[in-house]
Amino acid sequence: MFAVIKTGGKQYRVAANDVLTIEKLEGAAGDTVEFNEILMVGEGAGATVGAPLVEGAMVVAEVVEQGRARKVIAFKKRRRQNSKRMRGHRQHQTVVKIIDILTGGAKPSKKAAAKKEAAPKVEAPKAETAAATLFKAPKGEPDDLTTIKGIGPVAAGQLNEQGITTFAQIAKLSDKDITRIDEAMPFSTDQISDWRDQAKALVK
Repeated sequence: MFAVIKTGGKQYRVAANDVLTIEKLEGAAGDTVEFNEILMVGEGAGATVGAPLVEGAMVVAEVVEQGRARKVIAFKKRRRQNSKRMRGHRQHQTVVKIIDILTGGAKPSKKAAAKKEAAPKVEAPKAETAAATLFKAPKGEPDDLTTIKGIGPVAAGQLNEQGITTFAQIAKLSDKDITRIDEAMPFSTDQISDWRDQAKALVK
């Protein structure tokens, strides 16, 4: 038996034990999530189509992992204006495994419910680790990073949150550091390398 669920503004055809990547959901690995927006359930002549949702139907899934999609680069250039801008974006995603498809108002099994309650306690330390910053901010007054061409107020705030607060830090970034920033933040290696060159000139 399969079902068609709606989540994150998209529709997915799922069956038991399917593993799929969807828009980000709250929860840590091992948590149980419930999808209540079911558009269709069943197979063949016995399939039930919702109007728009199937009443009493539910799909139960387990969170496998939280992750991010491949980086998408947006590049804009204005002709004859000496102006160009490059931005990167990595969409947050959640990988889930379908456990069960329920109909007629049936509730998740006790095993799934127990897993839902127990998982947050096990995964709490991981959440704290994920919140760690990339770098340790130096003591003293921070620099105005917006002085560097290409760093606006929003980007400066994001860098500050990751412990990057001075021109000297940016100037001393290694290629390995740039790769770490590229993987964790919505900036490309070309952008960061350009900022490093500008920062070197500012700290002279």
